[in-house]
Amino acid sequence: MGSLVLLLVGLGTLLSALKTKDEINRITAFISGTISLIWGLALAPLAFQLLVEIVSILAAFSVCMRCLGCGVKGD
Repeated sequence: MGSLVLLLVGLGTLLSALKTKDEINRITAFISGTISLIWGLALAPLAFQLLVEIVSILAAFSVCMRCLGCGVKGD
């Protein structure tokens, strides 16, 4: 239950950081939101951790393939 609270607090903090205009508050909110997300993920059950890891690897792989052009040379 504590992991869910930390994950929600982290997401809420990151969303509020996107809306704020002040640079100092934005940086502070991003840092605290990231720390809350990491703590929440560390306390989450193993199945949820694996799901997040698989999704992040698939997302990174698709971005890398798009950047490489999937082997197509563009001159």
